Amino acid sequence: MSRSGYTLPVFSCAAAVAALHWLRHRQQLTVSSVDLISPPETAEIQIEQVAGISENAALAITRSDPGDNLDLTKNTPIWAIVSWYEGDGESVIIQGGEGIGKQLNGEGKSAIYGYAQKLLMENLQRLLTPGEKITVTIILPQGRSLAVRTSNAAFGVVEGLSLLGTTGISQPLSTPDQLTAFRADLHFKASRFESLVFCIGENGLDLAQKLGINSQQLVKTANWLGPLLVEADILGVKEILLFGYHGKLMKLAGGIFHTHHHLADGRREILAAHCAILGLPSSDIQVVFHSPTAEAALQHLRSLDHSTGKDWSNQIYSSITETIDARSQEYIKSHSDQGTATTVCGSVLFDRDRQILVQSKTGGMLMEKLC
Repeated sequence: MSRSGYTLPVFSCAAAVAALHWLRHRQQLTVSSVDLISPPETAEIQIEQVAGISENAALAITRSDPGDNLDLTKNTPIWAIVSWYEGDGESVIIQGGEGIGKQLNGEGKSAIYGYAQKLLMENLQRLLTPGEKITVTIILPQGRSLAVRTSNAAFGVVEGLSLLGTTGISQPLSTPDQLTAFRADLHFKASRFESLVFCIGENGLDLAQKLGINSQQLVKTANWLGPLLVEADILGVKEILLFGYHGKLMKLAGGIFHTHHHLADGRREILAAHCAILGLPSSDIQVVFHSPTAEAALQHLRSLDHSTGKDWSNQIYSSITETIDARSQEYIKSHSDQGTATTVCGSVLFDRDRQILVQSKTGGMLMEKLC
């Protein structure tokens, strides 16, 4: 049985709690208690070290433990500096230090997203007396070097890692455990809703909620889109919105329904094929095909939009989304005992700036219904 651990926001919060405790009591905590909020339980996190760095500031250190999750942050140190401050503003000010990524589309704002912000605010505010105010700086000493091994840059986050996620629990990535957990979540939500939203990762989950989609209708799939689509059809789900980053979700247009890059990666072939179908000049198809990333290919298409006025990017990606819908229906039908598909699929793709890039006709109708 695989062991679950906790996400980076939880360890960041634990270190901040320990640093605040030292400021108030001049005592070291060896274990910090963190209310996870989601799920509604408490985590006990080991604290490695606490020290005062000035009369009004303290530093606490812990280490990431994602359990059996195949996570590159495993055992990485997480620092939190907490200091008193006076003046106007929130009782808790949260900022990113070294190793926390910066958002290119947020004028350098730290990549500390909704759940992490809420976790820190709620756990720390309850420890403050009226009138007390603190600044919390989260530091990942290895964050900058680890970030080059992630897809953060594809989402406009540079110079470090993100504090991203919607839960405090880090789910194990061993094949049977992960798929079993996702299927259990799907079964629960299918019993409550006829329409669900499939999100491959945390960026999709976070953006979907910001757009107003009910979090209870969101299902995380990771790379297991194929089996979960079939499962949803068996469970009688009427509609599924496939909501994801274009560089990942476009694989479905090529019939790739397990999207991990170690198994298959046909993105440039899919893009080039749709470019050719729609009549893009051969020289530009060559550029798209040889682009190092899907994002680079998209930027080339957008540059053509400006130079030719032909809206190539929308034409090509609209074609891809319609193909995603059709291939998804075909996949469900081919794996159904009845040989039919009762679940309707629509797709919405977003870009590296987490802006909606395109939506299929069905995807657009589902978005209107869900938001």
